[in-house]
Amino acid sequence: MDDGKPSGPKAKWWSRPSTERTGPAGPEDAMPVADGSHDAAVLNGAPTAEPAPGAGEAAPVPPPAAEPGTAAGEAVPAPAGEPFTPGPRARPLHAPDEYSTPPYGGPGPWAPAPPVQRPLPTPAHGTPVPPPHAGPSGHGTIAPAPPVHAGASVPAQPSAQPSAPGDAYPPPPLPAPLQHGAPPQPGSLPSVPQQTSQWLRYDPWGAPQQPLSHPGPALGNDAVPRKGRRGSVLVGAMLLALVAGGIGGGIGAYVERNGGLTTVELPQAGRDSGGRAPDSVAGIAASALPGVVTLHVSGSAESGTGTGFVLDNKGHILTNNHVVAPAGSAGDITVTFSGGETAPAEIVGKDSGYDLAVVKVTGVTNLKPLQLGNSDNVQVGDPVVAIGAPFDLSNTVTAGIISAKERPITAGGEKGDGTDVSYVDALQTDAPINPGNSGGPLVDAEARVIGINSAIRAAGSGAAPEGGQSGSIGLGFAIPINQGKRVAEELINTGKATHPVIGVTLDMQFTGDGAKVGGKGAGGGSAVTADGPADKAGIATGDIITAVDGRRVHSGEELIVKIRAHRPGDRLDLRLTRDGKDLSVTLTLGSASGT
Repeated sequence: MDDGKPSGPKAKWWSRPSTERTGPAGPEDAMPVADGSHDAAVLNGAPTAEPAPGAGEAAPVPPPAAEPGTAAGEAVPAPAGEPFTPGPRARPLHAPDEYSTPPYGGPGPWAPAPPVQRPLPTPAHGTPVPPPHAGPSGHGTIAPAPPVHAGASVPAQPSAQPSAPGDAYPPPPLPAPLQHGAPPQPGSLPSVPQQTSQWLRYDPWGAPQQPLSHPGPALGNDAVPRKGRRGSVLVGAMLLALVAGGIGGGIGAYVERNGGLTTVELPQAGRDSGGRAPDSVAGIAASALPGVVTLHVSGSAESGTGTGFVLDNKGHILTNNHVVAPAGSAGDITVTFSGGETAPAEIVGKDSGYDLAVVKVTGVTNLKPLQLGNSDNVQVGDPVVAIGAPFDLSNTVTAGIISAKERPITAGGEKGDGTDVSYVDALQTDAPINPGNSGGPLVDAEARVIGINSAIRAAGSGAAPEGGQSGSIGLGFAIPINQGKRVAEELINTGKATHPVIGVTLDMQFTGDGAKVGGKGAGGGSAVTADGPADKAGIATGDIITAVDGRRVHSGEELIVKIRAHRPGDRLDLRLTRDGKDLSVTLTLGSASGT
């Protein structure tokens, strides 16, 4: 319906009617008068009949805004009954712009610029438009608006900027998004939905904004430009790769060097110089081992293994008689030194009564003779070291102490006639001695030889050579070196050893305390040898000898041991019992040839 509106074409501000010309209106036709009034056609589409006020007069009050329902730019008809009367032509304040350059051409610089026209998407007719989303910072928030249907015109919003004094017309209203921080007012007109495209936010007359090619939200005065996050991410990734590579390389090197992460490494002391105190077991062994040898003996009927030690640089070696006995008169004896060198050996002399023998090697240099000690100086409890080849394990070292002194033992007796029985006034030790140790040295804390290992006692058996039992139980016996030295010298010098004797025959079946003189002598004669040492001292058949040099004697074997512990020619003090009476006699030991 067009009720209340002129039916003719709508007048525009650049083609309004004029009173003096009938042609198209030029730019000068729209110029205002000097007093600031405006052509009435701009206000209502028709010329006004009121003259312009003169100079100095107050400017007329701006006309009221268009009524609701009237589109922007439409002419407002004059009140009914009033004729149209053209007024005088307005005179411009400055020379007209002959080039008509917009927006500074006609009708004049005071004319308001047309509002910015932003293209809006037009939904289908009848589609409700959702309210815009409030910004994250709260600036430019648009009040919720009622749904706008397609084809309906959007009323202009009142301007948020105040009018300057003297302006004939206020500036055009700004859209709601440009009213920075303005809260929605009650009763305000619906606002245009906020557009997200930056091209729809373009305003050539607005404040400078970000470049149109800049992506993302608009930058305000308080916005901080975003740093190059991509470069930071790349630098961080490179640093992380370098650290990970270093850690991985270290782990790989550790695994390659140590054979894996699960390999157990136990703490261990470093190597030392190897030096030991001379009186320690290690020091004693290091000093004595070069002079100890292992003997391998083989004969026509049997063979055996034993130990010996070097006596001098001429190649004389001292050992036990039972070690070399299997060789007989035509057997072989091989000597192996501690360094592994071997050499053949031959028997120099032997004595079954002392269980000692001397062999000699030839063609061997750099021999290491052992120093001989004094067995009379040994005390019970002194530390000792036994060296030998038990069960052919050469260079075996065991340690212990002197358990007892002057322990009378007998060994041998395999022949049955007593010619192979040895009588030893032995040194007892708990240093382990086993088969193969026989003939080896028993040394003191200064690596000096104080005894020759000869016998052991096993459980359930008497004293016997080491070859007659299974092993050591801590009861080992050694010939004192003082006795061994005398016998060795005699064997080297004469090939035979001498035995000290008193010139009596003993009753070995006597069970009482002491050694009883009795029985038959050699050839069935008297038990006391005529003109012998005992006969000269007044000893008679049936006397019981109870002590030698003040030491108690309990049996015939002990008396033999005590006598053989001396040299021929030594003087002895004997105590004896005759018919219940105690007697004391002194005699000089005689000599007998050994076997």
